[in-house]
Amino acid sequence: MERFRTSDGTLIAFDDEGEGRPLVFLHGLMANRGFFPGQRALADRFRIVTVDLRGHGQSRETATSPTLEGPTTDRLAADVAALAAHLGLEDAIGVGWSLGAAVLWHVLAGPQSARFAGAVVIDMTPRVMNDSSWALGLSAEHCEARAEAIEGDFASFAAAAGAAIFARENGSGANPLAEWAAAEFARNDPAAIGSTWESLVRQDFRPLLAAIRQPTLVVHGARSHLYGPDTADHLVAALPDASVLRFESSGHAPHIEQPELFNAALRDFAAGLPPVRKTQTQTQTA
Repeated sequence: MERFRTSDGTLIAFDDEGEGRPLVFLHGLMANRGFFPGQRALADRFRIVTVDLRGHGQSRETATSPTLEGPTTDRLAADVAALAAHLGLEDAIGVGWSLGAAVLWHVLAGPQSARFAGAVVIDMTPRVMNDSSWALGLSAEHCEARAEAIEGDFASFAAAAGAAIFARENGSGANPLAEWAAAEFARNDPAAIGSTWESLVRQDFRPLLAAIRQPTLVVHGARSHLYGPDTADHLVAALPDASVLRFESSGHAPHIEQPELFNAALRDFAAGLPPVRKTQTQTQTA
């Protein structure tokens, strides 16, 4: 594990292994960089950067200023953009799962966008809370219930969320993946998660999509309990250069539930992008 200190003193934990085109993995709400275990196999041909977003995993140490606000999607994106610059990433592919996709959209619409050559979005909507003009997210009642559960009974909320991210199998047997996810979720600080969730629900990312020029692979779990196929189709229509890939046996986390198929798709997607540019230093030493 390595750490990067942001401008406000927060230490962002990340792993950086392998060589080749960088793949930057951004996890979902309450998860951490350990939620991409199957993707470590990609280090045979890629540089794998996995990040604990602010307020998650081991990215919890903050400055002691009493005015420091709780995490927001904008702040998380600023952290990732700063880390990308710190690592000198070029021609990277950003892989954003759920909350991580929202963070990635911010980065791709910001000043560090040129560091990324492509994007992969895993089961996410551009607007979380539905209203009279939008029905491809979650109901206002659902969003409010989540906020109340995070504040009032975080342990129970974490357990329920751990089960909800995976496709439900027939029968009532325990799901080891769900139990593992729930345990990881429960280790978070409820206040940080609540602040992140509140920020995420307030945001509408639809205005950002048209400005994202990177080719994008939209990954959808056909058995997701959060977002339906219409949500993925909307993203494909709204992004300037996007295609969809559906994982028929997965829920909200295809990269965990079907890792070999996901990795193969990511390799194919990377192969279709322009070759990685050589830096001046690489050219001189070649």
